[in-house]
Amino acid sequence: MIEHYFRPKTVSEALQLMDKHQANATWFGSGSKLNATPTKTVKTVAISLSDMKLNQIEQVQGELHIGATCSLQSIIDHELTPDALKQAAAFVYSRHVRNQASIAGEIAAMQDEAVVVPALIALNAQLQLAGDLTVGIEEYLSSDRGLILKVIIPEPKCACLTHTLRRSAAGHAVFTAAVAVDAAGNTIIALDGMNTLGERQAKPIRLTDVEKLNLTEEALEQAISKSIFPVEDIRGSVAYKRYICSIVISDLVAECKQLAGRA
Repeated sequence: MIEHYFRPKTVSEALQLMDKHQANATWFGSGSKLNATPTKTVKTVAISLSDMKLNQIEQVQGELHIGATCSLQSIIDHELTPDALKQAAAFVYSRHVRNQASIAGEIAAMQDEAVVVPALIALNAQLQLAGDLTVGIEEYLSSDRGLILKVIIPEPKCACLTHTLRRSAAGHAVFTAAVAVDAAGNTIIALDGMNTLGERQAKPIRLTDVEKLNLTEEALEQAISKSIFPVEDIRGSVAYKRYICSIVISDLVAECKQLAGRA
């Protein structure tokens, strides 16, 4: 339960507060994750980012820079946002939630159902952290969490498609997948709601081994099925998840390559 709430004006002030309170403190963007199950915080000190002017979306030397506190709805509404990222943000069905939830919060929450994250991974998004550090999203998800200041998309116009599968608009997603073809012709495949070998905790992952094979159709479906390790739950059986995930991603790869070829 949050008992103390601070609103620093600068990154330096924010870092000083975090250093002072350490394990008792958490970054506070909009509160959409910190105040709701299953990501409700047990920390007692909230350090708000609201006064740090991190809500800008702009193009910088061909890259798209998205401030950490930009809401999902503002990302949908902005003319510079790639279509795939707009679509991914819209997978959060409630406009009320989209108006509150921030892009950095969607990443930092590290949920197994992270519908925006696969599109960001496919778009090769980089995170600018406090301390003048820049890391990829995959590296961020697997390391200690730093303060996200900005999301940087180096090729906002690359071909990218995303898809989510759920039983109802407000229901849990079975998975969300995203595929992109970068300027060099490389295919990037990312998804959430699935596991890697030996891990029972689902998390957003990139299928780098599958990407290297450059397969199509049935061979691609088989490779995808063998590379994921879903857990049976209310959203479906292991066999169902492997089957439907491999079909959807294979179709996305084919469509994305066609889209890149027309660009």
